[in-house]
Amino acid sequence: MATMPKQTPLPFPHAAQAAPPGETPPIADADPNRPPVAADAADAHASAGHRAAEPPAPAGPPDTDPTQAELPITPPAPLHRLPPVRRPWWAKLLGRFMAPWVQLTIEPSNPTAEIPEEWSGRPVCYVLEGYGLSNALILERACRETGLPSPLQPLPGDPLGRKRAYLALSRRNVNTLTQLQALAGTAPATTKSHSSSLARLLDAHRADPALDVQLVPVSIFVGRAPDKSSGWFSVLFSENWALVGRFRRLLAIALNGRDTLVRFAPPVSLREIVDEGLPPERTVRKLSRVLRTHFRRIRAAVIGPDLSTRRLLVDQVLTSASVKDAIADQARRDNSKLAEAWKKAHTYAYEIAADYSHPVVRSASFLLTPVWNRIYRGVLVHHLDQLKQDAPGFEVVYVPCHRSHMDYLLLSYLLYTRGIVPPHIVAGINLNLPVIGTILRKGGAFFIRRSIRGSALYSAVLSEYVAQLVAGGHSIEYFVEGGRSRTGRLLPPKGGMVAMTLRAFLRQPTRPVLFQPVYIGYEKLMEGSSYLDELSGKPKEKESIWALLWGIPKVLRSNYGQVVVNFGEPIRLNDVLAEHAPDWDGRPMGEEDKPAWLSRTVDALADRIQVNVNRAADVNPINLLALALLSTPKHAMGEADLLAQIALSKTLLAELPYSDRVTVTPHSPQEIVAHGEEISVLSRTAHPLGDVLGVTGDNAVLLSYFRNNVLHLFTAASWIACCFQNNRRMSQAGVLRLGRNVYPFLQAELFLPWSEEEFAQRLTDTVEVFIREGLLERVNEDDGGILARNAGQTDEVFRLRAIGHSLQQAFERYYIAISVLVKNGAGTLTAGELESLCQLAAQRLSLLYAPAAPEFFDKTLFRGFIQKLRALKLVWPDANGKLAFDARLDAWAKDAKVILGRELRHTIEKISPEGAKPAAEPPQAT
Repeated sequence: MATMPKQTPLPFPHAAQAAPPGETPPIADADPNRPPVAADAADAHASAGHRAAEPPAPAGPPDTDPTQAELPITPPAPLHRLPPVRRPWWAKLLGRFMAPWVQLTIEPSNPTAEIPEEWSGRPVCYVLEGYGLSNALILERACRETGLPSPLQPLPGDPLGRKRAYLALSRRNVNTLTQLQALAGTAPATTKSHSSSLARLLDAHRADPALDVQLVPVSIFVGRAPDKSSGWFSVLFSENWALVGRFRRLLAIALNGRDTLVRFAPPVSLREIVDEGLPPERTVRKLSRVLRTHFRRIRAAVIGPDLSTRRLLVDQVLTSASVKDAIADQARRDNSKLAEAWKKAHTYAYEIAADYSHPVVRSASFLLTPVWNRIYRGVLVHHLDQLKQDAPGFEVVYVPCHRSHMDYLLLSYLLYTRGIVPPHIVAGINLNLPVIGTILRKGGAFFIRRSIRGSALYSAVLSEYVAQLVAGGHSIEYFVEGGRSRTGRLLPPKGGMVAMTLRAFLRQPTRPVLFQPVYIGYEKLMEGSSYLDELSGKPKEKESIWALLWGIPKVLRSNYGQVVVNFGEPIRLNDVLAEHAPDWDGRPMGEEDKPAWLSRTVDALADRIQVNVNRAADVNPINLLALALLSTPKHAMGEADLLAQIALSKTLLAELPYSDRVTVTPHSPQEIVAHGEEISVLSRTAHPLGDVLGVTGDNAVLLSYFRNNVLHLFTAASWIACCFQNNRRMSQAGVLRLGRNVYPFLQAELFLPWSEEEFAQRLTDTVEVFIREGLLERVNEDDGGILARNAGQTDEVFRLRAIGHSLQQAFERYYIAISVLVKNGAGTLTAGELESLCQLAAQRLSLLYAPAAPEFFDKTLFRGFIQKLRALKLVWPDANGKLAFDARLDAWAKDAKVILGRELRHTIEKISPEGAKPAAEPPQAT
């Protein structure tokens, strides 16, 4: 078995800006003949995906937008090597103190190369992103090592007035407290957002026409992204997007100073900027904004995009037009002040929003690595490389199946360790527990309520938050099933989040959306015991921090086998819209627009997601053991029979592949049995005539979960086997006809990918495999021939019955529904009443006769069957909402006689009226 991959360096670069550690990231000013200011102005639009996560720039005249700026493009000014200058005493002292703790990587390695003679001797001024003594010392050391002019010597005439040759864009005298005091009226209002030193330098150029200073942007990163050798505290104090204080910066240098990057950008001539002739205020504001864009792009390229956007996203959500309207409506409904409605919306937004933290995610990865290696025998990942090829340029929405609470952690961990930014994850509000909720939120989870009906304001806030994530280029993850599957089958999709994603794209269709289905397969479930309780009728226990803590020791002592994560075939939203919404012209739609095709498109997209999840299934040893053992009355087989049945299942999977993304365990039947015993799924009973392997009690119920994971892969084989459960001979044409009739219901229940014609062809191909394996024989060649199985209780008959067992129960459910409906008569039952009666009949059948799998009396499956009957117009609601039908249901009864045995049909017909009569009387009494 494979083991978990080791940690790898993860710089989290944007797809279009990634660069391996030690290499220069591709940025806007990569052209050596283009200065950074002009380059970033030209390319600012390309980074719009990041601007949604950046603080908004102060308002100004429209022509000061940096995305429209046209700064002069000139050859880069050289940075001439100068003879060493005398360093200030304090720089010498502090430099010696910092030297053992700091090791520089300078990009480019030789900034002074290829210096034109005509640019020699011009003064140089460096511009940093932020002030700080450590930044000044690091810059000074980098200049000494590369032979550049010292930043600690004044420019000619000292236009900065501080006896230095560097400045920073941030203004140290303007902080959050000052701004709040200005708003409160206790401090003078400050409207400037630019560096006063930059303004003085530009003024000096206006006063002295001979002055021409080269402005050199310099980016400094202490720690960058931690690698696999980084310690715990190194991660916490690595470079990120947050503003840090002096103490945190000191710790960052002590822990990560040996991985310090200093990046020089090509210089720009301030003389040419001043010569544009713009008013002084506009010139400095324009230059400041474009330099900020440059620094943000460099930071995103080196350490990844800014994902800590909770406050910024909340502000954007609350200032959107749709949420403002919802706030006004809420105030009118409550007859309250607008401020109170705004506070409610603000509370909703903070309750929902994620608060992604790179240090927390990295720290969690340190914790999870030993946990995975302790409780799992490995985590295998397939088809992730294909996603990496398909994803660039797309907004990726991960839509995995939902089997366990571990799904959240596992998928994010795997993406993280393979250099992909973890997505923002939709989580139920029930998981917002003390401490745990905070950790999940900082890992990218955002919490939503189970039901949002009746709260227009909450719905508006949630929809706008999702829209902001989509527009900002953040990947998202949610489970279209809504909750975890307790039976192992995919649940019918709930289109709420799919609809929100679709509407967010239609409102701002600038970045195409890619839905990425993911199949997660387990060999044992941590929630197995709780699933048993819920399936037996006990209410679901509420999550609590104490239950989680008490359960950790048990989890760490357990062996949960291997986990497989398969990435399915992606779904491009534009392709779905082209198919189901051909009238959409690609232009943005308003929030209130509700075209007729919208609901149809959401349903089709949600269904395709589930189909593609199933098309990426993994067949593990426990799946194969469950398929074989649960087909027998006592859930036990002789060892030889079990090995033969597993071999047959593997043959069907190999010769009739379901899709190119389905994976199958490579282990032999003997190895599969040994693995089942090792993880305590199988029990062996020694016997002189041959050992017996089986499962008992709760293990048998849990094993049905794993059989249902892969049931869809054997649909064609199971259907053919069902046809020969009670028939020794059938025509091949009859098998295909019955298969076509039942297929729409199987397709809806199991999310099958074929059309009726394709399913018929798959049945034909499966017949040929059965003939080669000796399970069937063709005794007449006319019209496809007459197919026959062996007589008596041969090994071939035994294997054929085992293959058909799981689908046999589905057909029994269908017959129960038809029988209940016919016995009660047309116009008697509503759809809801029919569901309840079917469930009661199925429960009674299971109690009186052989016990069935838990999903046999699952009301959801009956509901899906009834909905499909209505979709096919086999039943329909009358004027009173009761279900009506006609003689076409008689055809179903005739087909059932072919598939089901006489005794079973009689039993179902007998118990159906007993279940229907008591429940049907109350409506008549009212």
